Amino acid sequence: MPTTDLEAATFEQTVTENEIVLIDFWASWCGPCRQFAPVYEQASQAHPEIVFGKVDTEAQRELAAAAQITSIPTLMAFKDGKLVFSQPGALPAQALQQVIDAVSGLDTSQLVRPGDEASGGTEDPAPGSGTP
Repeated sequence: MPTTDLEAATFEQTVTENEIVLIDFWASWCGPCRQFAPVYEQASQAHPEIVFGKVDTEAQRELAAAAQITSIPTLMAFKDGKLVFSQPGALPAQALQQVIDAVSGLDTSQLVRPGDEASGGTEDPAPGSGTP
């Protein structure tokens, strides 16, 4: 499945309505972003069951700010609507595959979204996810 361009209007719906969503935050002027783009595109073709989104941080400044993007490229992974991975930097194909495998095998039943009243309100990110 080809990558999908995401905007503020489609971001939340995409994340919540799909089991696994990977999102590449990028900009056209960014050299590492351009290097990562074909790796990301190849992974999207190899994994049609996963949504591979892209957010152009120049065109979607408010969305990038809301996602607290401070360095690009940044890769985020969501499973069952929950952020389970966030890391800046271009990944080689093997590292991206490791992220995909880890996210695919992750049990999110014990994770909660920050502020979720039903279970105490703290998120337990995946080990090594780069999330605080």
